[in-house]
Order: sequence, then C-alpha cells, then structure tokens
Amino acid sequence: MDSITQAMLGASIGGAMLGRWHGRKALVAGALLGTLPDMDVVINYGDAVANMTYHRGFSHSLFVLTALSLLLAWGWRRWRPNPGYSGVRLGLCIWLILATHVLLDAFTSYGTQLFWPLTTPPVSISSIFIIDPLYSVPLLLAVITGLIIGLKGKGRTLQYAALMISTLYLASTLVGKQMAESNLQLALARDDIQPQAVFITPTPFNTVLWRVVAVDGDNYYEGLVSWFDDEPPALERLPRQYSAAAPALQGSAQHERLRWFTGDILRYDLIDNQWVVTDLRLGMTGYHPFRFALAKVEPQDQSAQLIEYVEQWPAGPRGLSRLSDLRKRALDSSYRLSLRELTKDLGRSPLQLAESGPGS
Repeated sequence: MDSITQAMLGASIGGAMLGRWHGRKALVAGALLGTLPDMDVVINYGDAVANMTYHRGFSHSLFVLTALSLLLAWGWRRWRPNPGYSGVRLGLCIWLILATHVLLDAFTSYGTQLFWPLTTPPVSISSIFIIDPLYSVPLLLAVITGLIIGLKGKGRTLQYAALMISTLYLASTLVGKQMAESNLQLALARDDIQPQAVFITPTPFNTVLWRVVAVDGDNYYEGLVSWFDDEPPALERLPRQYSAAAPALQGSAQHERLRWFTGDILRYDLIDNQWVVTDLRLGMTGYHPFRFALAKVEPQDQSAQLIEYVEQWPAGPRGLSRLSDLRKRALDSSYRLSLRELTKDLGRSPLQLAESGPGS
C-alpha cells in the first residue's frame, strides 16, 4: 500500500496498544515504524528488473521482521524501561506494526515475499488497489483526532474502532475478488477457454469494478467485472506474443526473474527492434508502469542480443485519463469500453506516444 496508509496503520496500532502510557508519542513512533519495511527502496539492486523484483524481499519477510521485533523490544526495554506495561506487550506492539505492514502489502497486486529467504513465489492476494480511500480514511481520521485530543479515553477508543473498520473492509475485498473470479470462470467456460494462468485485481481506487485476465499461450483475455453486472463479462482477446519473443529472450536472467515474480502474467511487444516485456498485473488496462526492454533484434538478420543493463521502459503519457470511463463501466454494464482500444499504445514507442499526444 501507499506510504501514508502504512504510516497511519502503524500509528493507530501504536496508539491503541501504548497510547495509555506514551500518549501522542505512541502515534508518532508507530507511524515511523510502520514505514520501516519500505526503506529497502533506497537499495540499488543493479537494474530496473532487480529493483522491482527484490523490493518487498528481505525487508518484508515475516521471519526477518519477527527477529527484528524481538531485538527492538529487548533494546527499548533495556534503554527506556516502563513499569506500566510488560516487555511482551511492547514486543507484540512492534511486531504487529511491522507484520501488518507486510500482510497488507500482500493484499495488493505487486507481490510480497513474506517467506524470504525461502524461494516460494511472492504472495499477491490482489484484492485491494495500492491506494484505496475506504481503507485509509478511517485510520487517517483516527490518528489526526488522536493527535488533537490525545489518547486518553475517546482518542484511544477511536484507534481500535478505525482498526476494526479498516480490517472489516479489507476482509470484504476478498468477497469482491471471489465474485469476480466466479464470473471469470463462467466466462471462460462459455467461451471454451482453458487458460494457463489467471489474474484478478480491482481497478484503481475501488473494489466495485475488477479486471480479470486469463493467459493462454500467445494471447491473453481480459474483461471487466462489476458488482452491478447481471451476466459474466465479455472477454477480449489481446496479443501476448510469447512464442515470438521466447527465442530472443532465451538465457535472460531478468526474464526468468520476471516470470517467477509475476506468475507469467506478462505481455511481449516488439518496439523499435526491442522486445519489451510488460507486467500486466499492475496499473490498469492500457497503462502498465512496469515495462522492460530485455533484448535487441537486428533487423538485417533477425539475430537477438540480450540487454545486460535493463532500464524501465517509459509507460507513456496516459495513466489516469481513463478513470472516468472505468467509473461509468463500474455502475453500468452496458457502457461500451473497448479494452483493445485501451491497450493499443502498448505496442508503440515513446516517440510515437509523444507525437500522438495523451489520450489519442
């Protein structure tokens, strides 16, 4: 989730568990501790693919954070012991702040390596968008109120209430994902599609409208599912081009790392004689920020050369311009929204995108 939400979650836990003794300081300390796992973003792992796929690695491991919680609690008790509460309460508070950070991240689409150093695939429940006001606002309001009125009585009660509301909302996102998955399975059976992988995720800032993606060899199928739909979604077939790209990407460690990290929810486009690989899970239809050129193709003899130092491919100017369309589609299943039209820019170069202008 976004850093503000993680800070508010940590602050609210700190205020609820230690606010009786430390007052507003518990909110501040909880907020700072709640952002600690994301400090790994300052580490340069070598190239853009490594920076993406090693983020939320060791710093988001439940094993590492449990050990860190014990160490921090032990050090704090030795330096500033407080007779009002036990070391167990302090350790539990620290552990909850750190553990809920990474568990909340696991509910997003990115992928969180909860069990590092085990080589199991990242956990990506993908039931909540990386920014969701309905989850964040109750925590934000509780923390601001606690800073104003303090944490005696109502101020501390508000922290518990906000934590309960946000947790219940998070649980409700699992129901939404189940709804979308059931509708996707009906659509796949209707269209006689047997995919090798599927991915389901909410569209930006809500859990009413969901993206469903089914990967099938050199194609993938994508559709939109809303709580207000009365029938399974129409699935549009879009080009994936894995077979065409595979020979050029043979031996690419970055490509194999991306396949592992994303569960193979990838798209391949030959742009300006470069094979560009797109993570289809993140962003929204037609706008996916994590794209990487992994190989160059010589047009004379069609030979391919792997790119050693990989940079992030420019995502284009579009971004949030289609949010109004998604809002209309969420409330009205008859609203026409061509996913093929939204994805047309994925096969174009940054120069072509700049010349055509945003939203063209």
